Amino acid sequence: MAVQKPSIPKGTRDFTPIEMVRRNYIFDTIRSVFKTYGYLPIETPAMENLSTLLGKYGEEGDKLLFKILNSGDYIDKVDQSIIKPGNSNQLSMAISEKGLRYDLTVPFARFVVQYQNELTFPFKRYQIQPVWRADRPQKGRYREFYQCDVDVIGSDSLLNEAELVMIINEIFTKLGVRTTLKINNRKILSWIADFIGYPEKLIDITIAIDKIDKIGIEAAIAELEGKGVSKEAIAKLHPILTLTGSNAGKIEKLRKMITDSEVGKKGVAEMEEFFEYLEALGHIKTEVELDLSLARGLNYYTGAIFEVKAKDVEIGSICGGGRYDDLTGVFGLKDMSGVGVSFGADRIYDVMLQLNLFPEKLMSSTKVMFTNFGRYEATYCLKAIRMLRENGISAELYPDATKLKKQFDYANKRSIQYVVIAGESEMQNRQFSVKNMTSGEQETIAFSNLNEYLLGKFS
Repeated sequence: MAVQKPSIPKGTRDFTPIEMVRRNYIFDTIRSVFKTYGYLPIETPAMENLSTLLGKYGEEGDKLLFKILNSGDYIDKVDQSIIKPGNSNQLSMAISEKGLRYDLTVPFARFVVQYQNELTFPFKRYQIQPVWRADRPQKGRYREFYQCDVDVIGSDSLLNEAELVMIINEIFTKLGVRTTLKINNRKILSWIADFIGYPEKLIDITIAIDKIDKIGIEAAIAELEGKGVSKEAIAKLHPILTLTGSNAGKIEKLRKMITDSEVGKKGVAEMEEFFEYLEALGHIKTEVELDLSLARGLNYYTGAIFEVKAKDVEIGSICGGGRYDDLTGVFGLKDMSGVGVSFGADRIYDVMLQLNLFPEKLMSSTKVMFTNFGRYEATYCLKAIRMLRENGISAELYPDATKLKKQFDYANKRSIQYVVIAGESEMQNRQFSVKNMTSGEQETIAFSNLNEYLLGKFS
């Protein structure tokens, strides 16, 4: 009987060492910028109570939640009348009390409420952890993926939005990814729904608009028609979504159009103030564009919304977020406004891999390798290896006494910069031969000088 080859669930991945060092390069870059701006790290559990998660992401988001079966005989306590075909949703709620987190923002809101007496507001936090969505796996879209979130909560100031744009700009500049940041405001979207005569269909309208990049404007219009939005209303909507010009020009056009909506006027005023702060901060590499077709479907956004796309690769957004005025309110803490963005590490990885942006020497975790010709030669090397490690130089001894060519091949594949050779001649003279694996040059160094010599190479 053939043994079945092991596999992993669709939409999940294993990561090889080269993939891990590249991913850690992304995480370390993102984390270093977060810390520079004064944000503090937190972590939350992989699973949350379903009562925490449900109803926060809209109807479509709720469908993508991974639910966790209750422990023990979970069927025994269920009303038997609901165990029947076509009743899977009600049944799943009866046998599942917990779920894997869908994002990091809702758990963060729960965290803030739970620990509100221990936090100093405004509270600036970052969080780098995996999330799970029961989505259809495809290129750039996984069921398990990492998010790198940065949020400030307890402040209404639009300076926070401007700071987030600077963080986005700095991270992608360090990573070498050319980006466009699109921004809109949910208050403007609320005005749009009212302007075309369908204020009660705001969610349907934003969900359809949010799909324009994926399915095109014509398909999004067809979806709106399917939701009962008239052709006359869509005719009024179309020129707004395709508004062109500079950011200042778009704001001016909107101001002239919005005459009787206080919510709409406030949205425009917020965008104007945001762009004033951005101009004061000076030139940035990231292109920032006011895009009225940007919607972001999550229900908890109330103000500015962001989405970042790579300029040189066709892939979905690699960063996004927005302002939420009362997300903590659903957990009992009212009037706690926050704003944040989430970096999609997996999509960023795909972009950087496609553009060949990872530094070549990332795999060189070991800087120096000592050859191994046998027990006595290995013993001779151990003290020198310890001294290098104590001085912060990563070093290793090849574990087996084997052919020198094999050991050199290992060093080359690992991108190890220097190989230290200790044979009979070197041991008799208390020396080492040091080979530069890039240039091929080889020098003889006294045992007592090896540490200083290599420190000079890596300083």
